[in-house]
Amino acid sequence: MSNAPRVLVIDDEVQIRRFLDIGLRAEGYRVALAATAAEGLALASTHSPDVVILDLGLPDREGHEVLVELRRWSPVPVLMLSVREAEREKVRALDAGANDYMTKPFGIQELMARLRALLRARAAAFTDSGPRYDDGRLAVDLLSREVSLDGRTVPLTRKEYAVLALLLRHAGRVVSQQQLLRDIWGATHVQDTHYLRIVVAKLRQKLGDDPAAPRWLKTEPGVGYRFLEGDAGRV
Repeated sequence: MSNAPRVLVIDDEVQIRRFLDIGLRAEGYRVALAATAAEGLALASTHSPDVVILDLGLPDREGHEVLVELRRWSPVPVLMLSVREAEREKVRALDAGANDYMTKPFGIQELMARLRALLRARAAAFTDSGPRYDDGRLAVDLLSREVSLDGRTVPLTRKEYAVLALLLRHAGRVVSQQQLLRDIWGATHVQDTHYLRIVVAKLRQKLGDDPAAPRWLKTEPGVGYRFLEGDAGRV
């Protein structure tokens, strides 16, 4: 059970929480339950869930707001739940960073299938990027979220780490400014490129990476950024 995926359920309906808790545990998942947005965000930051099931209608905040807040610092897969069937609600949730959307009432087997699909996609992302990068100077452990340079820990803010991790997961490929802003700051900040420039500048400073002759973080003018993969990068 220690290696079982962790699922965080954020839903204010007692019956739904109980239904999902029983169903998920029966399938071997570890489960954390939250009835409010505040409780859910707190658990998301402390329990490192592998997937989040998030209700759209919460008593203290809209699920959309919770999703935007979560996306500021976490790429965890999110399955949205709602009684709202309107297409615009689904589009809004997906544009804000949700990975999937289900309308209540729903069947437990379909939900399990969708969870398995999200977890497979998450596992594939780690496989593509490797759980750890180490080129002899820079080491990044994507599982423990630890970064070190020449053997010394590099203290990064959440945003700095999120930018580095996202670029590393797409090593060798250009990641657009819009994708970085959408995935890390949320869909409402895709035009706020100054946020990204400030974070990248601070990240480069901490890594000692010269933008004129980059070792790791290369700017693609007018497009985005690319992580330059070293010959000894993957372990």
